[in-house]
Amino acid sequence: MKERVQKILSQRGIASRRKAEKFILAGRVKLNGHRVQLGEKADLKYDRLEVDSQIIQPAQRTDFLYVLLNKPQRIVSTCDDPQRRPTVLDLLPKKLCQGTGIHPVGRLDFNSTGALLLTNDGELTLNLTHPRYHLPKTYDVVISGNIPETRLQQWREGVMLMGKKTLPAQVKVIHRYSHEQTHLRVVITEGRNRQVRRIVQQMGCDVIRLHRSAIGCITLDSESFHESSLPSGHHRLLTTSEIDFLKSRSHLITETSQKLS
Repeated sequence: MKERVQKILSQRGIASRRKAEKFILAGRVKLNGHRVQLGEKADLKYDRLEVDSQIIQPAQRTDFLYVLLNKPQRIVSTCDDPQRRPTVLDLLPKKLCQGTGIHPVGRLDFNSTGALLLTNDGELTLNLTHPRYHLPKTYDVVISGNIPETRLQQWREGVMLMGKKTLPAQVKVIHRYSHEQTHLRVVITEGRNRQVRRIVQQMGCDVIRLHRSAIGCITLDSESFHESSLPSGHHRLLTTSEIDFLKSRSHLITETSQKLS
């Protein structure tokens, strides 16, 4: 059965679907001797598909991997970095990275820490990063100063950010320190770029520390802001129930998109 070339590459762990599209646009992918165009389909039973002159075999399909990483500070949430900074893949065993196509789902800022998902399931990645996928993400945030309760309530109800109102959020004060710092626990259901940091700065404060403790029901299993049962820089494979949770939520997004298309 013919499938889009970028889907074939993501299913075989060669690249995420988004990265596979970049490969195609860069002319690195050939189908039966000609450069592939976005949207072209192939059937590996009958077609010759190459990436950087390496032929993709019909049986070349890797097992899917689903990983939770506790990202430390000063690590880039990408597969490679032009500035040669360490990436999240550098924290994983080589057997999880070499030839598997594993990649991060979304990003955490360079100086942010905590829960980050990685997978080589391109279809799931595409759905998890879809704008309609409102998966709650929990952050512990230490900020400079004390944002008044009235401003926190505005944040809960939604604030204007980059010309668009944010979705409602849960914002709880965990502790107000005497040295003009506040520990907040924030749950948001959208993934706009540097959203928490920008809102805090918009309210006249700075983020001192930002740590993501949970993605939906997938957690670092920590009741403490300072400690985690999954140590910083370590990873674990997702459980079957966690994978099923992501796929079930992802399936709803796929169905909705199909109905709207």
